[in-house]
Amino acid sequence: MAKILIAEDDTSINTLIAANLRLVGHTPLQVYDGVEAVQAVRSRQPDLLLLDVMMPGLDGFSVMEKVRGEVPIIFLTARTGLEDRLQGLSGGAEDYIIKPFEILEVLARVENVLRRTKKHQNEFRLKDVRVDLDGHRVFLQEEEITLTPQEYALLEMLIINRNLALSREQILETAWGYDYEGDTRTVDVHIQRLRKKLNLEQEIQTVYKVGYRLQTGGK
Repeated sequence: MAKILIAEDDTSINTLIAANLRLVGHTPLQVYDGVEAVQAVRSRQPDLLLLDVMMPGLDGFSVMEKVRGEVPIIFLTARTGLEDRLQGLSGGAEDYIIKPFEILEVLARVENVLRRTKKHQNEFRLKDVRVDLDGHRVFLQEEEITLTPQEYALLEMLIINRNLALSREQILETAWGYDYEGDTRTVDVHIQRLRKKLNLEQEIQTVYKVGYRLQTGGK
């Protein structure tokens, strides 16, 4: 998994992001001002930088100027203006996320950037299951398993957010989009199909009064 530097001076936000990155298997590195961010990029060589704009020491745009080309950058900021977004994206950032944000959105965008910049593994393994994330192909004991587009989208979402408890509503919205024509019972049906097709009855867990979780750790 990836080594991700979080440059955010709000301790609670920094800690929240780090905790969730750690749960899904990444290694978070935490700094709280722009000078520390530049130093950490050079000394720790992260695979990705999550960067706030308004920080002490150096602001995020100044940090980007100093480390451009050394690490992919996603801005996480309360600066909502078009001029700010254009400055970030035209200056070389891979993405620009506006606060307040949903942590699942951050994890999804992190995944997209890591894949695009080839900083992420392109394969996921659990028990006898192997998922080719680039080719959208799934294997059980090296025999290819046919999944519907909806089943694959659900599986990929569970993989990206592994070890996190996801509500049925979050799964509907994130895996299939707000306009997907289905209710929360659709999620239950697809979960049962995935469990059966991939022999993951124990790993795709029901979380009481919440939803589901793909458990890959030791809990």
